[in-house]
Amino acid sequence: MTKRQIYLDNSATTRICPEALDKYVEVSREHFGNPSSLHTLGFDAEKILDLARGEIRRALSFDKGEVIFCASGSEANNLAILGRAYAKDRYKRGAKIITTDSEHASVNEPLEKLSREGYKIARIPTLGGVLDLEALARELTADTVLVTLMLVNNETGALYDVLKAAKLVHASCPDALVHIDATQSFLKVPMNKTALGADMITVSSHKIEGPKGVGALVVDEKIMKAKGLSPVIFGGGQEKGLRSGTENVPAIAAFGEAVRVGRASLDLNREKLSMLRALLIERIASDSRLAEISPTLPPVCAPHILNITLPSIKSETMLHYLSSYGIFVSSGSACSSNTRSHSGALVAYGRSEAEADCSIRISFSHTNEPEDVDELVEALASGLQTLQRKKR
Repeated sequence: MTKRQIYLDNSATTRICPEALDKYVEVSREHFGNPSSLHTLGFDAEKILDLARGEIRRALSFDKGEVIFCASGSEANNLAILGRAYAKDRYKRGAKIITTDSEHASVNEPLEKLSREGYKIARIPTLGGVLDLEALARELTADTVLVTLMLVNNETGALYDVLKAAKLVHASCPDALVHIDATQSFLKVPMNKTALGADMITVSSHKIEGPKGVGALVVDEKIMKAKGLSPVIFGGGQEKGLRSGTENVPAIAAFGEAVRVGRASLDLNREKLSMLRALLIERIASDSRLAEISPTLPPVCAPHILNITLPSIKSETMLHYLSSYGIFVSSGSACSSNTRSHSGALVAYGRSEAEADCSIRISFSHTNEPEDVDELVEALASGLQTLQRKKR
């Protein structure tokens, strides 16, 4: 097996694309002004922010939305959840927020905080990678102020029917907002505001070949007019008063450039990602050496993520084995890897805790090739043989 690097952990982060890197360097060098400054350098920086906002709006067909730049997708999720919960004093008497049982930590943790403060939190099942719309309908009550859902599960790759969910919410609770965490789906699957039924959408730069340290929450203008969102970071009032702090202009400009590049190649990239995922599934099914591997196959899925369960081999053990051959995958969400606990998303899907502890996530980029799948298959086969022998 080769020692060349094969990066298959693109759901954790992506390599910055050349266009975004060039834009970052250019803006850092030539447009270093503070966008809040009332002089030419400040105006230039502000224009750069506006150009990036425009790229994101166009990519989401969110013409009547404010793009609020944050330091990450996690911060954007916190702003959507905590900002909505604290927006009105009456909400603090026990408003209800609905989510699923397989969300990212950046959704779960602020909801846990709100639960301790007396807010009602309801979680609907996603068994088998399917959003339980009947359970959602039962949970929608008059005190519901927010429903927050991911579009693509970051561990299983399940693609949830959030549009049907949003229609239920808006029909039953007209005052409730729908927030979609699109961190893993942005520029991976076709999506826009109308197709999601969303009032707020979270996107992240480093998941789409932009730089780390920048994300955005796109907020419908009606929420802005009604003051339906409160800031969670206070200071100079930047980003329409919702996210204080001097904006990271070079990173935001590079984010916008990554959006432009990714949007132009969305269909071609999606086709290639689907091909690579299907090829890996076929290779696992047809190779007798991998017969004990069980792929997690949601009925509707994103094109770039495949989670597989190993036969009684801890995910971390296989991860290190593959890494020794220059093949990089994940044992789950990178943001939760330091907790050393089993994947809640996989358990919610229907895997046992033991299976979840023995699962790895492979996530492709359009820069991967079929040869990478070949190398991974050989390494998995070798790993199964070696690691199972060591256990005996």
